[in-house]
Amino acid sequence: MESTPGLSGFRRLGGELHCGEVPLEELARRYGTPLYVYDLALVGENVRRFRTAFSGVPFTLAYSVKANGNLSVLNRLASLGTGADIVSAGELHRCLQAGIRPRDIYFAGVGKRPEEVERALEAGIGAFHVESAHELEVLAKVAEEKDLRAPLAIRVNPDIHSPTFHEYTRTGHAASKFGVPASEALELYRRANEHEHLAVRGVDVHIGSQIMDPDPYMEAWRTVRGLLRLLRDEGMKLEYVDLGGGFGVGYRGEPGLDLDFLAEALVPQVQAEGLELILEPGRSVVGEAGVLVVQVLHVKRSGGTVFVVADGGMTELLRPSHYGGFHAVEPVVKRDHRPVEPVDLVGPICESGDFLARDRELAVPEPGELLAVRTAGAYGFSMASNYNARRRPAEVVVDGTRVHLARPRESYSDLVRGETLPDW
Repeated sequence: MESTPGLSGFRRLGGELHCGEVPLEELARRYGTPLYVYDLALVGENVRRFRTAFSGVPFTLAYSVKANGNLSVLNRLASLGTGADIVSAGELHRCLQAGIRPRDIYFAGVGKRPEEVERALEAGIGAFHVESAHELEVLAKVAEEKDLRAPLAIRVNPDIHSPTFHEYTRTGHAASKFGVPASEALELYRRANEHEHLAVRGVDVHIGSQIMDPDPYMEAWRTVRGLLRLLRDEGMKLEYVDLGGGFGVGYRGEPGLDLDFLAEALVPQVQAEGLELILEPGRSVVGEAGVLVVQVLHVKRSGGTVFVVADGGMTELLRPSHYGGFHAVEPVVKRDHRPVEPVDLVGPICESGDFLARDRELAVPEPGELLAVRTAGAYGFSMASNYNARRRPAEVVVDGTRVHLARPRESYSDLVRGETLPDW
């Protein structure tokens, strides 16, 4: 099989894109479009990349569930022994259903409700990553009411402006809603350490998403290491440091973040502190392992623009509209002698902001042809919506020659499930 230049997975055989050994055209025929397709073998490969790079230190990969919470994907990760980074009780439920061990689950997020805290505490999760002084009070209160000890780390905001592609994906600077300023974290740790129903386990930091440069991680580590030493001087026994996620992938075929380079700098220093290292990759585990397959409905020329209208758009892949995110687009089956022109690949949604690609050089397809939107395994279905009363697509997982319908396409009845009409 010939590899698609620049991007891993989804190779071509005889001019046709395959997931594993299965043609995407066959999957589209069987399950319809728009359609998400995930390569479980590539998911496993990406997990192994992290484990190999960070093998020099006790290491837990806590997969960031928000990237893609499909049960079949989570189940494959559970079979590989990974943990999970969650931000809601709903994600906790998904992880438990998929077989991820509670002790390997870490609960982050700025807005944990008391009932979510209670549910996670009773499940026996690894730790809560606390993001404010008031949240610490809520955690202590719930733990006291349940007569349990809540394991925790404080999420430290190191005030680092990470060089990410969009302002929404920078989470480690002082103006962000995330985390506790480093200058305030020590006092919060003291309060936690004195409470009989709280158990300090580590230190947490997360600086952003889609980061391609290792330097911000090392800068965050230096901030955290200084705090670690202060905490130990006060007698606190720490088990781990969590340096978050956000490891960038190459949407345009460029290399992603160099994990080996980061590990070479980071591992000896973490090892010297005698700590376990936790990382929270999401996109870098599942991003390139997924595609969104769409069918061309119409091709129209208007105002000097060639519009390729597909049956999938911002309701299936929000990143281009929301973040200005780039996704490579290519035909599922290559056709010879097609004129290549700049086109706008748009969806059927009643919004001018509904597009998957703009001004993209593409062999102009004909109605009925299939296109593959690459690197859609992260933040595709997880950000999908029913806007315009659209049914969310099916999700299919492939492992070599094996195919499983992980989630059927929603029905029209699904669109009104749970709704009622007034009886007056």
